[in-house]
Amino acid sequence: MHDVAQTEMKKLSVKSTRKKVWIAMGGVVALGFLLTAVKGLQIFTMISAKPPMPVEAVTSAPVKEEDWAPVLSSVGSVSAVQGAIVSAELGGTISEITFQNGGVAKKGDVLMKLDASSEEAQMRTAEADLELARKDLERTRDLAVRKVVSKAEFDSAESKFKQKEGSVDQMRSMITKKEVRAPFDGQLGIRQVNVGQMINAGQQVVPLQALEPMYVDFAIPQQRLPQLSTGLEVRVKSDAVQGRDFVGKLTAINSTVDPVTRNVSLQATLDNKDHALRPGMFAKVEVVLPEKNRTLVIPGSAVSYAPYGDSVFVIEKKKDPKTGKESQMIRQQFVRIGEARGDFVSVTTGLKAGETVVGTGVFKLRNGMAVTVNNDLAPKPQMNPTPVDS
Repeated sequence: MHDVAQTEMKKLSVKSTRKKVWIAMGGVVALGFLLTAVKGLQIFTMISAKPPMPVEAVTSAPVKEEDWAPVLSSVGSVSAVQGAIVSAELGGTISEITFQNGGVAKKGDVLMKLDASSEEAQMRTAEADLELARKDLERTRDLAVRKVVSKAEFDSAESKFKQKEGSVDQMRSMITKKEVRAPFDGQLGIRQVNVGQMINAGQQVVPLQALEPMYVDFAIPQQRLPQLSTGLEVRVKSDAVQGRDFVGKLTAINSTVDPVTRNVSLQATLDNKDHALRPGMFAKVEVVLPEKNRTLVIPGSAVSYAPYGDSVFVIEKKKDPKTGKESQMIRQQFVRIGEARGDFVSVTTGLKAGETVVGTGVFKLRNGMAVTVNNDLAPKPQMNPTPVDS
């Protein structure tokens, strides 16, 4: 009996232990389900919650209405009012060069001399013959007055004298042409000959350019011809002279139109007292027309350029309907851009005067964002910017 009782007690103990294990396992599973449900609820809440819109710091720029005079733009070349490559009229051996490379010459200054010793010797012979012919003419004139010689002999003596005089003048001209002189005031270039060099007639000696004033030669399409007249203001820029605008007048309009390009050639005259412009320079030309147009103007950095259309971001104040708090929001506005001048561009459609747009950093923005305006470090656009060379 005692053994049976022990066996029953053992069975009851095993059952109790199993029951406890099953209860513990059920509790663990229930706890796992509960934790999973709580975590899922948290994740769902986070996913369904609308994240706050980030506030981006931007700079602002007003949309201004200004008077812009319409201009006709072109490109051209700078040329001298007077310019030439001085050449030798006669051939010979160079005996002397009297100028410095890059120097200044006045009209009539001797630039170069050729060896004229042969011509000078012939000149002395011609002068001696001329003196003898003069004396013969004087004696013949006296005799003709006294009717000692005939009129024919007097005419022969007079003709011989004139021939000898012509020979002297010819030799004097040849000696003069052995000296190369400056034909006008100007600045010399680099000489192309050396002392002792044998040159031919027409040999180029040195460039000579009159640098004040200067011409700018350019062309405009024939459709613009009715808008042009001499005296219009012309503004010229050159990459070789950074940060400067040269202002002149339109002084010549060609009488014909190029049949190939259908352009009309124009010429403007500019002051160039400091000789900053040089012949052959590339020039950007703007002809200012007399009328003026009211134009909406914004900085070029405010425009987001894209293949499907250019746009700007307009800054607007909006109130939260729930809290009543006022904030600054941006609205993307597509615009049509006109011409550019300096750091500014004109807007033909899409904006109104008095509106405010984002001035810089438009590439990082999107429609409907909240922004805050900070113009402390905002760049200042200029009509005539002068960038520093890097």
